[in-house]
Amino acid sequence: MYFAKAVKSSKPKRRKGKSSKKKEKKVVKEVDILSPSAMLNAYYICHNAPACLEFRGFPWPGAPKKKGKKGK
Repeated sequence: MYFAKAVKSSKPKRRKGKSSKKKEKKVVKEVDILSPSAMLNAYYICHNAPACLEFRGFPWPGAPKKKGKKGK
């Protein structure tokens, strides 16, 4: 039996269908950070007031910057 080797073409493959779709902007919804569900979440994840404010997007003035996690 004779098997032919697969040869990769230098041309990129084109996708079928419409390639130019209009992207819709995502609507940002206002979230109440003092709602009962948000308070319950904060109760379990925050250890003190500065941590709670930092999780909610209000960093404590003069707090050291967090280092990001290293990617895999």
